[in-house]
Amino acid sequence: MQDYTNQNNQDNNQNPYASPYSVAAQNENVRAEFIRKTYAHLAGAIAAFAVLEWVLLQIPVFQKLAMTMATSGSGWLIVLGLFMVASIIANKWAMSNTSIQKQYLGLGLYVLAEALIFLPMIYMASEFVGGQALIAKAGFMTGALVAGITLVAFTTKKDFSMLGGFLKVGGFIALGLIVLSYIPGVNLDLGVWFSAAMIVFASVSVLYTTSNIIHQYNTNQYVAASLALFASVALLFWYILRILMAFASSE
Repeated sequence: MQDYTNQNNQDNNQNPYASPYSVAAQNENVRAEFIRKTYAHLAGAIAAFAVLEWVLLQIPVFQKLAMTMATSGSGWLIVLGLFMVASIIANKWAMSNTSIQKQYLGLGLYVLAEALIFLPMIYMASEFVGGQALIAKAGFMTGALVAGITLVAFTTKKDFSMLGGFLKVGGFIALGLIVLSYIPGVNLDLGVWFSAAMIVFASVSVLYTTSNIIHQYNTNQYVAASLALFASVALLFWYILRILMAFASSE
């Protein structure tokens, strides 16, 4: 979070169409305030996700839902489809420039959607594989990795927007493989190596999104920025927990 003025001047020289309203175009105090608000909202989203997940798993009907989602391939595909729709709506609301209330609704909707899609894995981990200690370990590893990536993004002061193409292509490939793995008759087992590859993918996503906080977002889009970061962090947590569960099950 040091002075980005020189870097910003270079960016503007390379791209004369860069938005004068982006965070990178503002003075140091404005940038620092935007970053503070973004990470405060990210922390709030993570806390809300953890509390919501705990509350849902105390309710028998959601415990049954978690088991159904974990054991039904077709049911999981429906949930995944609903999650994608909710994500699109949440991002659209969070990017609103006219209503801060709508931005918060978008962030809240996305946190709820993440809590529901995580439900079966968190339930299986807490009840059958590793328990709360394994979940806490996955959370610690995720936090440490995100902290390291964030340090790289802020200290290098580079614009990593060139990674966007890789993430789009990689995302479509990963989604296609996931859908195929749940189709009856298709013997596609996405094992540990797929989870390891997705951890790399999610780490790149965190780097890309962290860079975008400075170079792509406007100063009034800190809620949207926190949602984008939360999505990347959640993806990273998902596959770290998944790979830890795989190792724990094999012991």
